[in-house]
Amino acid sequence: MAEFDFDLFTIGAGSGGVAASRRAASYGAKVAICEGSRVGGTCVIRGCVPKKLLVYAAQFRDGFEDSCGYGWSSHTPAFDWETLIARKDREIDRLNGIYITMLKNSGVTLYEGFGRIVDRHTVEVDGKRYTARNILIATGGWPSLPPIEGIEHAATSNEALHLEKLPHSVLIIGGGYIAVEFASIFRGLGSEVTLMIRGDDLLNGFDDDIRVALAQEMRKRGINIVSRCKPVKLEKGAGGYTLTDHMGREHSAGLVMAATGRRPNTKNLGLEEVGITLNEAGAIPVDDWSRTSVDSIYAIGDVTDRMALTPIAIAEGRALAETLFNDNPMHIGYDNVPTAVFSLPPLGTVGLTEMQARAKYPQVDIYKAGFRPMKHTLSGRDERVLMKLVVDGESQRVLGCHMMGMDAPEMMQPLAIALNCGATKRDFDRTIALHPSTSEEFVLMREKAEPEKKI
Repeated sequence: MAEFDFDLFTIGAGSGGVAASRRAASYGAKVAICEGSRVGGTCVIRGCVPKKLLVYAAQFRDGFEDSCGYGWSSHTPAFDWETLIARKDREIDRLNGIYITMLKNSGVTLYEGFGRIVDRHTVEVDGKRYTARNILIATGGWPSLPPIEGIEHAATSNEALHLEKLPHSVLIIGGGYIAVEFASIFRGLGSEVTLMIRGDDLLNGFDDDIRVALAQEMRKRGINIVSRCKPVKLEKGAGGYTLTDHMGREHSAGLVMAATGRRPNTKNLGLEEVGITLNEAGAIPVDDWSRTSVDSIYAIGDVTDRMALTPIAIAEGRALAETLFNDNPMHIGYDNVPTAVFSLPPLGTVGLTEMQARAKYPQVDIYKAGFRPMKHTLSGRDERVLMKLVVDGESQRVLGCHMMGMDAPEMMQPLAIALNCGATKRDFDRTIALHPSTSEEFVLMREKAEPEKKI
């Protein structure tokens, strides 16, 4: 008889868990996976995919308005929230079915239920226990709520994707990527939107020029950004919600949404019992090989203390399968990972911000291009593009690319290839421009930006 029921038992059937399990099974490993919610995880079920479908919907208002500048005579059609949500749900159901089929076709056994680790080789699902040579934790993250009175009345991104009706007004607590994306969605679909942030600017961790530029564009769209403001109390009334801030001011809205980050989903996994300690953020610390402090238990994706992005979780999962089951030791790097914020207008970024570069390199050159895109010369829309290159002043290697504007996310993928190949500013300069396009500005920037004077 086999020593264990499975070679690998994965807890969590999101993008990372599914990728690791399928890759392991392809190398002949006997694999099981369990999921207490829906197969597909955060990205497919309640994150990237449904959110971007709503972003597409919100973009149509711009298209209808801009078309008049190109000779189209039309008014903005009526929008129906219920239709959008129903069609979004059908697409998510379809993807959920595809993920289940992929697991089945890969030979991975699926158990639908919440998993809990009993010991270093045993997982319990709905009262039944299964042994495994290796256990993988891929349970992702979950929205966190700020510690204020009445916060239970607030929605999170989970609930925002399933509202019965489009709220007439929305107050969003937070200034991260989830906050600005949902602010753009609700505003684009017709709601009045307020963003309440604790600091001065949106999107901590992004390049400062991009952060400031996005706030300006969002305000042009009618989004009210209230900075240096801390929520204290949330109350539910007959006609909506009232949020009181630290200065005693009251803010009313038809919906209050908390978008104050996500925490690793580590509760009720039995980690403490098997000797796995968590860091201050509640994440599972792992080594370069995704191994926890217990040598038979591994963790990947948002549940760890590394980079919380779906492609990262997938890459970590596949690398683990290569290491354990294909005699191909592999771990991934976290430099020059492209990211996007699907706000309106969107952001794309790869590499170091200006602040990060200046902290690491003795000389940094900055190149910027800000302009009104060609499309809006006829549409009349008051929206600008900002593009930025961060360059090592000594080697002239390009350290970072940042952009706000149409198609910014699409441009970052090929630029990430260039950065990972060690492209220099001269490589950019000698590349022939694709004209007329917005992307050509990345190879046409010649003049260094003057350092901003500090007041």
